[in-house]
Amino acid sequence: MFIKIHKSYRDVVAVCDSDIVGKNFESEDGKFQLDVKENFFKGEEFSEEETIKIMKKMSVEDATFNIIGENSVNAGLKAEIISQEGIKEIQGIPFALVLM
Repeated sequence: MFIKIHKSYRDVVAVCDSDIVGKNFESEDGKFQLDVKENFFKGEEFSEEETIKIMKKMSVEDATFNIIGENSVNAGLKAEIISQEGIKEIQGIPFALVLM
């Protein structure tokens, strides 16, 4: 999984599965899309265990999260920063946005 932390007044943590970086997914009706841009999501690559630790640490620091992909969303669930109800899907790709 890739993690890229965008520093701002409130850090934005972009987390995504490494196999979907650079891809674009669109809902059937064309109203919604996931654009997994490299410049936003492609940061450093981490294992699931490391990703969970980083997510927990950043949630304490009042960060927001943009999480895309099955492995990344599962890590977010394990880190307890998202719940099953907060997960949406486009073209079978799960994603979650977290504003803490």
